[in-house]
Amino acid sequence: MTTVSLRSPAGTWIMVTTILASAMAFIDGTALNVVLPALQRSLNASGADLFWVLNAYLLMLASLILIGGTLGDRLGRKKIFMIGIFVFILGSAICGLAGSATMLIIFRMIQGIGGALMIPGSLSLISSGINENERGKAIGTWSAATTLVTMGGPVLGGALADAGLWRYIFFINVPLGVVALVLLAWKVEESREGDMQKGLDFPGAVLIALGLALLTFGFLRMPSAGWEDVKVYSTVIAGIVLLVAFVIVEYKSKDPMLPLNLFTNLTFTGANLLTFFLYAGLGAGMLFLSLNMVQVQGYSQLESGLTFLPFTILMITIARFAGSLADKHGPRLFLIMGPALAGVGLLLLSFVKQTRGAVDYWTTFFPGILVFGLGMSFTVAPLTATVMGAVSSHLSGTASGVNNAITRIAGVFANAVFGALAALFFATAIQKDITGLPWRPEQKTAVVAQAVDLGNAMPPAALDTTQHGAAMKIYHEGFITAYGKIMRLSAGLGFLGGLMALLFIKPVKTGKT
Repeated sequence: MTTVSLRSPAGTWIMVTTILASAMAFIDGTALNVVLPALQRSLNASGADLFWVLNAYLLMLASLILIGGTLGDRLGRKKIFMIGIFVFILGSAICGLAGSATMLIIFRMIQGIGGALMIPGSLSLISSGINENERGKAIGTWSAATTLVTMGGPVLGGALADAGLWRYIFFINVPLGVVALVLLAWKVEESREGDMQKGLDFPGAVLIALGLALLTFGFLRMPSAGWEDVKVYSTVIAGIVLLVAFVIVEYKSKDPMLPLNLFTNLTFTGANLLTFFLYAGLGAGMLFLSLNMVQVQGYSQLESGLTFLPFTILMITIARFAGSLADKHGPRLFLIMGPALAGVGLLLLSFVKQTRGAVDYWTTFFPGILVFGLGMSFTVAPLTATVMGAVSSHLSGTASGVNNAITRIAGVFANAVFGALAALFFATAIQKDITGLPWRPEQKTAVVAQAVDLGNAMPPAALDTTQHGAAMKIYHEGFITAYGKIMRLSAGLGFLGGLMALLFIKPVKTGKT
């Protein structure tokens, strides 16, 4: 496949199809969070069921996404991309028809398999198909468009949930996927590297899939089961052992699915370290900001979704421009200042205390969201372009798979580790506030025990009306204390991401690996 101009018809069709397909995965993720209460009522699902409705998809995606990128390089990027889209829309359709929480969890795993084949393919097609001097602008366009639908997901989800149509969160993927498949078949050329017709690295594929699956499973169980649970630490340790074995196998393999010499390129290594820290901070920050708004500050689900519109607008207006500037001047300055600015935004958000709800949004949460959005808008396109530009075009699928896998693992890490830390911070704050109250020891114990529910903590039934009100105040103050600490840690991860760029990204464009 020869590269084409971004402005050419061929370049336009590449952008349209990759944005359409990516939109399915991204809108599905953000909108689903909002419809969970409606879904829970409809399917009589438990809290644990809801947890796995979200994470069954993430488990399969994180486990297989590196394999998906490598298969595209070996067997044809368009072919694997289309297979991924087909599997994803099939999984979406049966998710929409699921009659029980158990079946929905199983069908979400099928969605995850499709996503693992589909998501690396979008950036791989852009990187291998668009001229190098326009790649940053193309990725910026992709980033802006996919962010628009991602941040629009909560608004759509809230509207569908209020109308009793939560199943359409899944059904909406079907027409999007069909259109993407038709356009890909008619308008986009296949992209395959002639020198990559090698045997598939089955031992490496098995080791990376099992290693990431065990590591992800352990992290996902950590908040509910605790650090000391044998299933948690044994699966995490087993996952690490298998990943070490994967590295050894790849080092010795003649045809490795992940050429380890990619990481001798400091730009590639530094960009992926930046990705991990920034997206771990992003995941934790956005999760606890949403929980704070809905559970403590009194925002509705729809209002909470709308509060991120400034972020969306900034991404639409700035991301493409930032990609173009990075093409001309190099990405280093953007990758230092962008994550640092995002960290400042998260830091500003950490200082927000109890508010009167959405009426106070503009003077409380808005400044932090604005600064955070600016930082991410200047980072996303240059970061992705740096990752994809650090390797030769025949490894673009692998590079995309690595970077996407790191993004997903960072999200899992953030949800697991920060979820456990938040429960600890919350319980500590409750214990401190409740110490001086003239309540019976068993009442105090029962109040503290609710800390595992974070912002959804409710006073025990044994409390009288006065005690109930006091407990609710303690819960709100304790959660805000925990929220502030989590947001400051998230800000630190943003600053750490900027430091990675300072240390590893060279001032001039690097050569290819």
